[in-house]
Amino acid sequence: MADNKIKLFEGKQVRHIWDEENQKYWFSVVDIIEVLTDSDNPRRYWSDLKRKLQAEGSQLYENIVQLKMEASDGKFYKTDVADTEQVLRLVQSVPSKKAEPFKLWLAKVGNMYIDEAVDPELSIERAVQNYRRLGYSENWINQRIKSIEVRKALTDEWKISGVEEGEEYAALTDLMSRTWSGMTTREYKNYKGLRKENLRDNMTNTELVLNMLAEVAATDISAERQPVGFNESAEVAKEGATVAKVAREQLEERTGKKAVSSLNAKNLGNRQLKITSEDTADD
Repeated sequence: MADNKIKLFEGKQVRHIWDEENQKYWFSVVDIIEVLTDSDNPRRYWSDLKRKLQAEGSQLYENIVQLKMEASDGKFYKTDVADTEQVLRLVQSVPSKKAEPFKLWLAKVGNMYIDEAVDPELSIERAVQNYRRLGYSENWINQRIKSIEVRKALTDEWKISGVEEGEEYAALTDLMSRTWSGMTTREYKNYKGLRKENLRDNMTNTELVLNMLAEVAATDISAERQPVGFNESAEVAKEGATVAKVAREQLEERTGKKAVSSLNAKNLGNRQLKITSEDTADD
């Protein structure tokens, strides 16, 4: 399986996995419950609904499977998932005024995968359009798109080195974040007041650049050293992130401001994610 991405329905995240072998999507059931019901506790809602479906002898309940998906803490856990057919049955079991819009969205997701497989530039253009719609500045969008390219180059290196996708990728990402920013991915998200939101979508221009520096350095070092396996790749990842750590410390010394900001996309009206005077090195 591949294409472990997040797509948005009315601004809310729906995790999914594309099953290349069977040519279909698997969607996180809890995420679907959340977008349909706006429940404060979608896991409890789904747990109650599962008991109801089980008591009714529902085929939907019998066909639910579990796959590992990335959670808000950056780790991968087994998650109840459903394919498109099962999702449509699930929608019928959940009273929601969003049922019809969600069905239309579900159909578009499939078409987008086909289009983007033929022309990958379409996925980039869609990302740019979404960021513009959300109000991000053009400068920030350019940095964010570049960061996607940089991240892809790094994960390609990890794949060559024999690092396993999923938990090992997450562990290396966490190591790099802790090294250059001083915080794990989870701590970084907490600092910004985030839950399921994408951390990079809530970084300032400065944070994006520093994170890219860490990943570019790790990619270049890896290409030269050609590490094998997770442990050797972890050493390279830490060295690359240290380059960004040194840059961050020098920048903070010269500006008197923290390079890592608590600001996020939600609490900024203009969405330009500029560091304010509140984020000083003396805080």
